[in-house]
Amino acid sequence: MNVKTFDTEVAGRKLSVEVGKLAWQAQGACTVRYGDTVVLATAVASRQPREGIDYFPLMVDYEEKLYAAGKIKGSRFIKREGRATDEAVLTARLIDRSIRPLFSETQRNDVQVVVTVLSYDAINDPVFPAMLATSIALGISPIPWMGPLAGMQVGRVEGEWVLNPTIEAKAKSDLELFLSGSADEAIMIEAGAKEVSESDMYEAIEFSAKHIKKLFPFIEDIIKKVGLPKATATVDEEKEAMRAKVKEKVDQVLAASDLAGCFNPDKSKMKASMDEITDKINETLKEDSEVSKDMRSMGMSMIDDALVKAFKVLVLEKGGRPDNRKFDEIRDLTAEVSLLPRTHGSGLFSRGETQVLSVVTLGSPGDEQTLDTMEENGTKKYMHHYNFPGYSVGEVKPLRGPSRRDIGHGALAEKALIPVLPLNADFPYTIRVVSEVMGSNGSSSQASICGSTLSLMDAGVPIKAPVAGIAMGLVVDDDNKDNYQILTDIQGMEDHAGHMDFKIAGTKEGITAIQLDIKLGGISYKVVSETLNKAKEARLKILEVMKSAIAEVRPDLSQYAPRITAMQIDPEKIRDVIGAGGKIINEIIDTCNVNIDIEQDGVVMITSTEGEGAARAKEWIENIVKDLEVGEIYEGEVVKIVTDRNKGTEIGAIVQVLPGKDGMVHISQISHERTEKVSSVIKVGDKVKVKVMEVDKEKGRVSLSMKELLPRPNVVNTTGPQEDGKPKRGPRFFKK
Repeated sequence: MNVKTFDTEVAGRKLSVEVGKLAWQAQGACTVRYGDTVVLATAVASRQPREGIDYFPLMVDYEEKLYAAGKIKGSRFIKREGRATDEAVLTARLIDRSIRPLFSETQRNDVQVVVTVLSYDAINDPVFPAMLATSIALGISPIPWMGPLAGMQVGRVEGEWVLNPTIEAKAKSDLELFLSGSADEAIMIEAGAKEVSESDMYEAIEFSAKHIKKLFPFIEDIIKKVGLPKATATVDEEKEAMRAKVKEKVDQVLAASDLAGCFNPDKSKMKASMDEITDKINETLKEDSEVSKDMRSMGMSMIDDALVKAFKVLVLEKGGRPDNRKFDEIRDLTAEVSLLPRTHGSGLFSRGETQVLSVVTLGSPGDEQTLDTMEENGTKKYMHHYNFPGYSVGEVKPLRGPSRRDIGHGALAEKALIPVLPLNADFPYTIRVVSEVMGSNGSSSQASICGSTLSLMDAGVPIKAPVAGIAMGLVVDDDNKDNYQILTDIQGMEDHAGHMDFKIAGTKEGITAIQLDIKLGGISYKVVSETLNKAKEARLKILEVMKSAIAEVRPDLSQYAPRITAMQIDPEKIRDVIGAGGKIINEIIDTCNVNIDIEQDGVVMITSTEGEGAARAKEWIENIVKDLEVGEIYEGEVVKIVTDRNKGTEIGAIVQVLPGKDGMVHISQISHERTEKVSSVIKVGDKVKVKVMEVDKEKGRVSLSMKELLPRPNVVNTTGPQEDGKPKRGPRFFKK
């Protein structure tokens, strides 16, 4: 066993890389330890290229093992890890988006990267070591890759930049940025922020880039010492000759075709033009019996290459765009609210042919999502879900649940809106927003942010400020990176043929979320800075259009939304409200048709769509926790006749005056007249009026009296004669 260990320090913490101890049969593998967080990354490529595909088949899987955090799954029935959590999917996407641009687009060998968290210390986020481990595993493997890269997290606490902030520091930070890059260029950015200015965001990016560059000598030293030579693709001369033959035929068809139709701003017409050219090429290739089906597929991909080349010429040489817009011009915008009559809030946002309908549902605090992951235990009160059905792009697509892309776009919108949501103390509702993509021709994720803002305002959720999002593109000259053009509000063709998809969301005051993906090896930080500023100009224009649809948050919730009635009780009396096995609280819920949530500090929240039910439940709980006071009068139910255990005689009755509150009426307190037997006057189930005479809080005893509420008998004058002349009889007294 030839184990190599490499150590350095990052952000004041020891970083250790170990190669050769685990996963020997992987083509590249290493473990990275940062604090007590340990991550294993492996890289494997297939021996032969996959035939009949026109894309690079890369798979990235990120596995959160519960044992890494010393946890066992909370489900009673399933104890092993199931499908990847949303957080794991997002991390896998983050790694994929970072490493993919450094592979050749023509590579057809399957490549799989598996990142496994083996130990998690709840202090150091696994994302930083995961990205580093991936870079080193690919770097030391024979798999062709134009790396290495590195990624760094940045936060800001009390105005100071923090590199790779701990979990505790993240909770105090107003910005969370992850930048992946080479030594001098940015490759991928993921960020969430609390309305941070463009200048501050760029400063954070520069801070991260500076420390990424410092890490490169360490990474390159590892690759130099333990890395394997990169594999070189073998040239199949027969296939290359056939490829040249196919290209010649494709070029002939393209030369005779009008490619301008493929840049039509109407997506349906654009697809029709492309289909027409595709059919011509397919028929031409079919005429040659020597051209196989796989080679015909290759010919189809050549159409795409021609379109990309024509698009670059249009932008960089002719100064135009497929739909004749200016470089900083946004497509036609429309915004609308209150489309759906029975939902709690709805908003429709359209940008060109991209159209998203967002719908808000408000629920009780108990509707929150329970988190049971490697990193998190707790609950989640705001959820944003994104759906992208096939009909949104005019295609047939089976509905099989959310894809990784759907999860990623939903999470991006969620990240963009969280900074403007009200505090739980001010608005204790659970909030779910669903964005349904009705049509897509570029940047549906940013349209979902706009639509969701509209729907939240329509629902009466008191957000701090509206949020809008915009996608920015880039076209770069292949021979001169200094010759480029930034495009505002990219549509489908520009996203496909361009080099960058830079999504930026925020309010009028600042940025709340960023997601950058590129298709070339990296972009300069100058381009990053310019894009941030151009995106702000576009964002402000979009916010004005949204304002025309709804200028302020609605003052009242929808009549169909539940209402929450909050009250405070003594935490010591929570058990009284819940009852043994939840008997009392379940009775209140069922009887009053409400939901009840009780916090540990004694805050009780009653959720109901009916005001009468909520008022009844509140009164019920108030009565349960109420302390009986001497002199108070109640009407209660007789629940028990009390007998003397020794003599067997009846000595009183137990009367329930409030839910869970009762007291005893002694036989002497039933009537002013002598009562021989309790059950001869009152029976179980009778309703009687009683007065509280004494409360013994230490022993939990309450003395009640019926007699005190009855009229006293007339007092007889015993000193004078009666009308008949006989002396008046005085009161009678008895002794035992």
